[in-house]
Amino acid sequence: QVQLVESGGGLVQAGGSLKLSCAASGGTFSNYAMAWFRQAPGKERELVAGIIGSGGGTYYAASVKGRFTISRDNAKNTVYLQMISLKPEDTAVYYCAARLGLIVPMTYEYNYWGQGTQVTVSS
Repeated sequence: QVQLVESGGGLVQAGGSLKLSCAASGGTFSNYAMAWFRQAPGKERELVAGIIGSGGGTYYAASVKGRFTISRDNAKNTVYLQMISLKPEDTAVYYCAARLGLIVPMTYEYNYWGQGTQVTVSS
């Protein structure tokens, strides 16, 4: 059983930056593809970025490409999401998720989820 705990959310002005962290425990971290999803009020949860177990492959949604960077430290069992040039439309609850295998966009394919961290970008 893998437990995921996110941190680093908060309130930031448009154009600002935040770095989210997700600490994992209870499994062999490097076996898992890790992903960041987000869910804005009234919208479906969407895949923002993902990284495979080795860290050698990543995925970004078109809306965040060039602004967000996902990385992982397998020695620390932690995945990060560095967000720059934030926009009000980035406002959402951000969730960390884990699955064995590759990065896929379907939420039901992820076995483990964190509790979420709120990111609010003011205009």
